[in-house]
Amino acid sequence: MLSDLTDKRALVTGAAQGLGRAVAELFLERGARVVLTDIDGDLLEKTVANLGDAAHGVLCDVTKEDQVASAIEAAVDHLGGLDIAVNNAGIEIGKPLVQQTEEEFDRLMSINVKGVFFGIKHETPALAASGGGNIVNMSSVAGLGGVPLLGSYCASKAAVLRLTETAAVELRDTGIRVNAVCPSFVQTDMVARLVSPFEGATGASFDDVIALKQQRLGTPEEVAEMVAFLASDDAKFVTGAHYVLDSGLTGSLF
Repeated sequence: MLSDLTDKRALVTGAAQGLGRAVAELFLERGARVVLTDIDGDLLEKTVANLGDAAHGVLCDVTKEDQVASAIEAAVDHLGGLDIAVNNAGIEIGKPLVQQTEEEFDRLMSINVKGVFFGIKHETPALAASGGGNIVNMSSVAGLGGVPLLGSYCASKAAVLRLTETAAVELRDTGIRVNAVCPSFVQTDMVARLVSPFEGATGASFDDVIALKQQRLGTPEEVAEMVAFLASDDAKFVTGAHYVLDSGLTGSLF
């Protein structure tokens, strides 16, 4: 049974491309109206133009609290309320920890962690005003353990899981559910950027490792399906959880 999002009012951050765009597209297909936010104004404009009248774009840097608050206010004004918020915006660093600069580390944490914190903080009043709703945070299997070259990314995605769990308990009495999705390697530009540093550091073929560990790359559409489930009434008894999408990567010792 397909997750029904008819007439739901949704906000998706980092939605001009990649997983965010896939989530926005699926939400629209399932009947939702969607506000997409992104820091890349030109790409956001093109994406929204391709998605039809039920989509609306708002420029937003998730590291700036005032911009996050303004984007959520704009979404509420445009949609007439808010039922779903997907905190997806994120970046990666593909370097050993000792080679990362302070500026790189700070930027990653600001986007991946602070961006989710700001989202939860300012989405909550809007969702509560609509009688409840739900928040889906984009984490990663990297948040479940250490991964060479992805140390800072792992730390940031682990933080997203802890924020998700805490918010779920704190907000339960308001009727707001909070969950997270943990994809492994998916067909996105972010993963494509990791191929060269991975192969340079390990001497192994990235494609061979993927074939061994998870058979194939996941697709953005597969991740979007899980987000849609969590955002729907089908998941009304689910909160404080994280869902792993990895074709057995984290379940195997080989």
